[in-house]
Amino acid sequence: MKKGNPKALLPILVFLLLYLGLGLTFEYGMGIAMGFYNIPIVIAFLAAILVACLQNRKVSFDEKLTIMGQGVGDKNIVTMLLIFLVAGAFVGVVGRSSAQSVAYFMLSIIPARFAVAVLFVVACFVSTAMGTSVGTITLLTPIAVEVAAASGFAVPLCVGAVMGGAMFGDNLSFISDTTIAACNGQGCAMKDKFRENFHIALPAALVTLAVILVLSFQAPLPNPVVQPYHLIQIIPYVLVLAGGIAGINVFVVLLIGILSGAVIMVSTGQTAAIDLLASMGSGSAGMFETCMVAVLVAAMCSLIRVYGGFDALLSFIRRLFKGNKGGQLGMGLLVGVMDIATANNTVAIVMANPIAKEMSEEYGISPRKAASLLDTFSCVFQGVIPYGAQMLVAISTCAELGQSVSAFQIMPYLLYPYLLLLSSLVFIFLAPEKKS
Repeated sequence: MKKGNPKALLPILVFLLLYLGLGLTFEYGMGIAMGFYNIPIVIAFLAAILVACLQNRKVSFDEKLTIMGQGVGDKNIVTMLLIFLVAGAFVGVVGRSSAQSVAYFMLSIIPARFAVAVLFVVACFVSTAMGTSVGTITLLTPIAVEVAAASGFAVPLCVGAVMGGAMFGDNLSFISDTTIAACNGQGCAMKDKFRENFHIALPAALVTLAVILVLSFQAPLPNPVVQPYHLIQIIPYVLVLAGGIAGINVFVVLLIGILSGAVIMVSTGQTAAIDLLASMGSGSAGMFETCMVAVLVAAMCSLIRVYGGFDALLSFIRRLFKGNKGGQLGMGLLVGVMDIATANNTVAIVMANPIAKEMSEEYGISPRKAASLLDTFSCVFQGVIPYGAQMLVAISTCAELGQSVSAFQIMPYLLYPYLLLLSSLVFIFLAPEKKS
């Protein structure tokens, strides 16, 4: 193993101090609402790259630019960027009304006693189809509050069910930026990662559903929830999900989703034909920051790798974690720490990817299992931290609807992330390693 240079990790430390330090100061020290997300993550990464460029004077600035360019120009990074943009266009075309139709359709055919369980299942489906946990929570939290008000279930229970389901789809969806980042970073097919991931996520989801049902039957008999819906609008989501599971090229799947969504949204009068391009543009534009983060992280990590920073980190991990299963746990904890620091599971995966790639070779971990571990552990931590976007969006949405709910009231009901962690540990220590 190459000799490591711990000082080369300084840019990562600078980023964490700027992003996490200022975020916590704004959010909790100064009491700024959503203060953690007032910190421009792109600027924090630019500062970290500047520090990286000032290091190692043996390498000229032109050489450093070449190194960064090689990192950004990697095939996996380019593929990731293109998928981000096309996935954004898909979400822009289908809009939110389609997901609302999914929710209200399922609530209309299920008895009121199962309303919270339906919220969880709907959130699982919608987030898997949309590929975004924050978008799912933004969309379904008002429905959760409405279900709570109409049925009599507790608001934290309903919101917790939505958040858990949102993280299920964030972890498994073929168009989720976490899936895209993990698969491209580790060099595995999305369908292989999905199959590997599904064995971890399904048991956690089933046990979560069982616990929700137990809690539901302990509550007084609720009232039914009835809202209008357009069943035809769920077709684009079904096509994307089915195409992804079938292993069709992700670009083809997304194009099918965009075309079917465009036809349906126009024919049902939800969108004017002239507005479709604008909707696609705004959807792709919503991915710009994620794309820039991927570019900047690739550039920064290229310098850190050349300087010997990853070799130093791998040396530390090798001393701390032994064997294949120890390496898997170390990989999961690595991305978990990154997520706690950045409060963004996609950024955490992108930052951990190059280190995890070397760890997978060091510990004999298959690419699909590495991608699965990165995505799963990042979603576990992102799903429970009280300052994450998911929690902050849920709380702020509840407040807008006249329901004062705190993160600590919701956290006991975040059943799925807790059970996903347990399922992940069982998966690591009991499941045999498959050959690539």
